[in-house]
Amino acid sequence: MKYRTDPKTGSELSALGFGLMRLPRGISGIDAGKAEKLVMAAIGRGVNYFDTAYLYGGSERTLGGILKRNPGTREKIYIATKLPFFQCKTHEDFDKYFNKQLERLQTDYIDYYLIHNIAEPSAWKALQKLGIEQWIAEKKKESKIKQIGFSFHGMQDGFLALLGAYDWDFCQIQYNYMNENYQAGTKGLYAAHEKGLAVIVMEPLLGGKLAASLPEKAAKLFAGAGDISPAAWALRWLWNKSEVTVVLSGMNGEEQVEENIKTAEAAEAGMFTESETAVVKQAAEIFNAAYKIPCTGCNYCLPCPKEVNIPASFAAYNVSYVSGYITGMAQYMTSTAVINPQKNFSVRNCAKCGQCEKKCPQHIEIMKSLERVGRRMEPLPVRAALALYRKFS
Repeated sequence: MKYRTDPKTGSELSALGFGLMRLPRGISGIDAGKAEKLVMAAIGRGVNYFDTAYLYGGSERTLGGILKRNPGTREKIYIATKLPFFQCKTHEDFDKYFNKQLERLQTDYIDYYLIHNIAEPSAWKALQKLGIEQWIAEKKKESKIKQIGFSFHGMQDGFLALLGAYDWDFCQIQYNYMNENYQAGTKGLYAAHEKGLAVIVMEPLLGGKLAASLPEKAAKLFAGAGDISPAAWALRWLWNKSEVTVVLSGMNGEEQVEENIKTAEAAEAGMFTESETAVVKQAAEIFNAAYKIPCTGCNYCLPCPKEVNIPASFAAYNVSYVSGYITGMAQYMTSTAVINPQKNFSVRNCAKCGQCEKKCPQHIEIMKSLERVGRRMEPLPVRAALALYRKFS
């Protein structure tokens, strides 16, 4: 495993970090057995940075259980988790959530603690009024928090302002070859690095879209340019930048762990040639032309009061352009159950309450986008056929 130095502490962090939001799941939640196998395999190969959050449905508790069942493992890794700040209404709430996280993780300290999805300076100012800075200072003095940072899903100007709003130790941004000018972007990456912050990158594959769901034309382009997968191209593009400290991957299968570790082991800053840079740029142009809605499938928009399956609907809509209308329609029918006469999760159930848009880290105009999905995936002839099917089912 290759390691990169945290500028603030000198700690050697694995270039590949394990993002635990997308651990393998079964009917009742995270499959603890499969998750443990993946986590321990990664640790055995040198991965030492593990990212979770209070809101990642069972992720913290799963990691805590793995550490308990494998004595001596905690000391080998750095745990990163996140405070759900928007649920904090009083100063006491900081301890309420933090202590719960320590309990779930079965540890007495957090190496890298983040304010989760703080998108603009006004949100930080609200936390300051609740005494967040004093609270952080106390936790650092007690060695319960080693490093403090924030994860970001807002506009670039907001990110740059947040960098100067507090003496942060690190930050976490969404970044990939499709997001050079989106959210924090390349400008934000460089600005954070110049301030001496470790920069943790999330969504390196844009929710998997830069891997298995890549447009066929882009996939052929990568295949013709080198004997590595589209996912490896995307990861190498990030590790090519010395300003990137850790790249998180939400691995949920043994083959993903193996491939990503092999890619990380061969990755160096400055390794890209001009021709390789040109290939990635061309792939980005192809991707931009094919994908219509920039949803990463994070599910933050859920649950919908009307049970609209928002991420799945967007995925099917995008697939209808990338892989053909019939393929996209088949995926839409399956994921929304629109043929079910009793209950379905059609985009046409949307009540336009706007709750989803308030929670979307990509700031997608979800209600308008659902209308677009409805027009394409449920045009009048399809709705008429569905109505007849439901009537006689």
